Amino acid sequence: MGRLVGKLAVEQGHEIATTIDIDDAADTVEELAGALSDSEVAIDFSIAAAVPKNAEASAIAGVPLVVGTTAWLPELARVKSIVSENDGALVYGSNFSVGAQVFFRIAAFASGLFQHLESYDAFIEEAHHKRKVDAPSGTALQLGEIVAERLGRDVPISSTRAGHIPGTHRVGFDSSADQITLEHVARSREGFALGALMAAKWIIGRKGVYEYAEVFDEILKQDGEP
Repeated sequence: MGRLVGKLAVEQGHEIATTIDIDDAADTVEELAGALSDSEVAIDFSIAAAVPKNAEASAIAGVPLVVGTTAWLPELARVKSIVSENDGALVYGSNFSVGAQVFFRIAAFASGLFQHLESYDAFIEEAHHKRKVDAPSGTALQLGEIVAERLGRDVPISSTRAGHIPGTHRVGFDSSADQITLEHVARSREGFALGALMAAKWIIGRKGVYEYAEVFDEILKQDGEP
């Protein structure tokens, strides 16, 4: 993801000020902050354990951060505190794909229609390649929250990890009479990278912590569809 973000950023006319990878994992927060100091914005697609440290380094450097890494949300309160204490800026999300964000909104609308139809049971299915560690995916968890909130009841989530399956998320509404299914399939990582770049442009000049889905419509208006 990091290489793809860099490639697309250059194609859009941006300059890569610095690249931080696994070889820099042992650097201190101060060393990372120094490496970031000449940047306007940073984008993090690393691992969950690295997010708090990266967030602190970015905030100390005064560099807004876009976090596309997943499975770190148990540390969200800590990261928010770090960013706030250093007057920083951060935007995070379970899925930066523009298509996935539209899918969230379609699922929310559909769930609202089924709110008072007790004969329909909702379910969520997600599948990814065998190397994806977290299950359910962050996208599935967010989708589950959206659907459950609109329905007013819990929604089961099932996960599959096998082969080279692209990121696939499905919301279904099942009854004895019929079944309705909504599906989003990620064909490549490009959608995630483009969305992260959109968020990076948006967060420059702002302060605070933002969830990508909450500000997506505003980001889209500012940047235009990629």
